[in-house]
Amino acid sequence: MKGLLLVVFLSVWPAGAGYGQNGRTMVHIKDLQVRDPFVVADPKDKVYYLYKASPVGRDKQKANGVVAYKSKDLEHWDGPYPVFSIPGDNWIKGPVWAPEVHRYQGKYYLFATLNSDIEWKKAKANWPRYTFRGTQIFYSDSPLGPFLPFAGRLPHTPMDRMALDGTLWVEDGVPYMIYCHEWVQIEDGAMELVALTPDLSKPRGAPLTLFHASSAPWSTGNQRPDGVTSYVTDGCFLYRTRTNKLLMIWSSFKNGSYAIGIAESTTGKVTGPWVQQKDLLVEENSGHGMLFKTFSNQLMLTFHGPNSPDGSERAHFYEVIDNGATLTLKR
Repeated sequence: MKGLLLVVFLSVWPAGAGYGQNGRTMVHIKDLQVRDPFVVADPKDKVYYLYKASPVGRDKQKANGVVAYKSKDLEHWDGPYPVFSIPGDNWIKGPVWAPEVHRYQGKYYLFATLNSDIEWKKAKANWPRYTFRGTQIFYSDSPLGPFLPFAGRLPHTPMDRMALDGTLWVEDGVPYMIYCHEWVQIEDGAMELVALTPDLSKPRGAPLTLFHASSAPWSTGNQRPDGVTSYVTDGCFLYRTRTNKLLMIWSSFKNGSYAIGIAESTTGKVTGPWVQQKDLLVEENSGHGMLFKTFSNQLMLTFHGPNSPDGSERAHFYEVIDNGATLTLKR
């Protein structure tokens, strides 16, 4: 990520700062461990909400769930606010990956990837286990939850697919989920699309494969010990440019390092066909990105880096230029 400018938002910080409301900690973004960051800029209170997976439940007991942090400047964050704990009678109970929150028709919807260590199918030799993994949607009247399950407490992705990183897209009044079909199951990871019912309570119709990870020349894959090359699809997020082009940012591996690329729908519709743009949005060490606009209408990218599960992951923010045809980082 040489030459990229990390955007720092300056603010006047009052004396005695260091603690948030109700005894919660006020933490600087550089000190906040977060993987797969997702930001909601709520226009009502002019507050940014950052969501991350957490082992702390709303009842203060150890449980897989999601917490939120609040900020006015994207630099200093008040939290954590527990917003979701997995229901005890859910289809699986965690851990949680890649939480996203979307405002839709006056409510807030949490898209959470849930995991289980239960094998649903025998894996091939020398290959990761096939375990239950899917994206499930929960709802709330508030960005701070509590987020509740729909009846049935089932995933919105197909039960027989290892799926993750579901995100929301609404087109011509129809809500869709775009999600990643896990490389563990199919070797060459895919982006898939499924329509949702108007209230987002369940999927509607069969899923459609949009593209595979290997369709991007920059996605070089990972060589497995058994000689198979696997290709990862991760962190899909859709954005319509100022000239009405429909783009998708997504992550995969380039020469062993996580990178964020850009796919483009040739029809401007979510159903595609999709082609891969040559130039990457971020070349290296950039995991699971998403886009949002500040209250001054500046387009921003956030992602975690480094891509390491050792607790060193941090959320990074960069200004983005929308030139109509594609997206580039502001230098």
